[in-house]
Amino acid sequence: MLVLTDGLRALAGTALDRALVRFTRSPGTGAAVGALATAVVQSSSATTVAAVGFASAGILRFSQALGIVFGANLGTTVTGWLVVLLGFKLKIGLLALPLVLVGTLLRLFASRRTADLGYALAGFGLVFVGIDMLQQGMSGLAGAVEPGSIPGVGLGNRLLLVGVGAGLTVLTQSSSAGVAMAVAAVSAGAIGFGQAGALVIGMDVGTTATAALATIGGSTAARRTGTAHVVYNLLTACFAFFLLDAFVWAMEAASPGWLAREPELGLVAFHSLFNGLGVVAVLPVAGRFASLIERMVPARADPFSRRLDRGLLGSPEVALAAARPAIEHVVAQAFLLVADELEGRRPDRSERVALLAHATGDLRRYLEELQTVEGGAGRERHLRLLHAVDHLERLLVRTRRLDASTESWRHPLLSEDARGLAGELRAAAAGLGTGGAPAPEDALRGHWQALEAAREDTRRQLVEEAAGARTAGLELDPLDQARWLRRAAYHAWRIVHHLEGETGAPAQDLEHALDVAEPD
Repeated sequence: MLVLTDGLRALAGTALDRALVRFTRSPGTGAAVGALATAVVQSSSATTVAAVGFASAGILRFSQALGIVFGANLGTTVTGWLVVLLGFKLKIGLLALPLVLVGTLLRLFASRRTADLGYALAGFGLVFVGIDMLQQGMSGLAGAVEPGSIPGVGLGNRLLLVGVGAGLTVLTQSSSAGVAMAVAAVSAGAIGFGQAGALVIGMDVGTTATAALATIGGSTAARRTGTAHVVYNLLTACFAFFLLDAFVWAMEAASPGWLAREPELGLVAFHSLFNGLGVVAVLPVAGRFASLIERMVPARADPFSRRLDRGLLGSPEVALAAARPAIEHVVAQAFLLVADELEGRRPDRSERVALLAHATGDLRRYLEELQTVEGGAGRERHLRLLHAVDHLERLLVRTRRLDASTESWRHPLLSEDARGLAGELRAAAAGLGTGGAPAPEDALRGHWQALEAAREDTRRQLVEEAAGARTAGLELDPLDQARWLRRAAYHAWRIVHHLEGETGAPAQDLEHALDVAEPD
């Protein structure tokens, strides 16, 4: 299942993520898209991780992401049908080994896209090699263990089997593999249908273990989604537990002896039925369900790192989508901090700088842990965000170095430029902080260019003033402030430039030249 999932996921690429966002307009459409995406990649985890990332990034509302998670639960039942129809009815196990060989050769020697297809083919073949082995093993077990020797009658015994099913899924980390085991066992007569049904219910509960673990240390959206997954699956399992006897009665009434003749078909039908009914039941109240989970898992106090979830690092496009609004939020607050400084407002400046510096360090570490492929779709976005964070760090370092007692912004040569830059920073922060489009970079770039063009004239006038003053040491301070003003304008421009992603002069060449002229 792991090989098959990895191959299909690589084959789908970013098209899966784009489809999840494009077609998810409500919890209902989210459930349909989530079920289809899970059926395509054969992994509810891949679909759920994408949904968590988009919720973290604010691309999807939490209720929409929940719809995808509900649908992913239903999509996992497709694997059971593939196993029964192809592995038990058509018995394609004899074709599986040649399929594994072809897939392996493609994986080793073909181009990237075809190699991904080969990996998926190899995984598909391995699933049915495994089914053949399960059938052989279970047929031997059927002679040694009778269904009657396994506790399956009574509430307590059935709950015990639910626990066994949950434990199997936790150990294998795949409910699909667990369902395949249960299908093989019931087909071989090693266990009865009621026992197999209880095991499958437990396997659905066991899938929540991964989601529950993922909530530890995750973002608010990740913790809410994981909690919702646990709560939803527990409610569905309780419903399925009491539905099992009714299902057996209905099947016997409709076609006496059918479950005895086709127990594997009956089992996957029961699995699909209770998951489908669970989705149908929860969709009308998805909004209230989301509100309940939001009350159970309130937002964290830290407004900067709440979107960063290291569980998303395995999906670069999703991780970048989550990192972008977090970076914009920190940049907006940094711009407001600098604007306050330029206008002479300094409430709790040291605390604000420390908080923003800590958040920026978290952003840098997150982006450094993220791995994107050279030439891949997300590589350029990744590099632009790293550039933006680098300039943000430099801006905060310079702000921290300012003398809190300086009055240099009142100097006639600096005050107008300081007020102008403060206004542009506030305009940029308004766009970044509210999730709107950032202010055009032209204004910030023009301000920096004007300061750079007047650099020598400003320096000459300030030196001449200092030469005629009694206390030259104090009067030379505006020179440092003028340099700070130029570099602050430059870093602000480059931050917005990289966030907007517009083309221009190579950033590294320009920055190198400036650092040589004016070292930090």
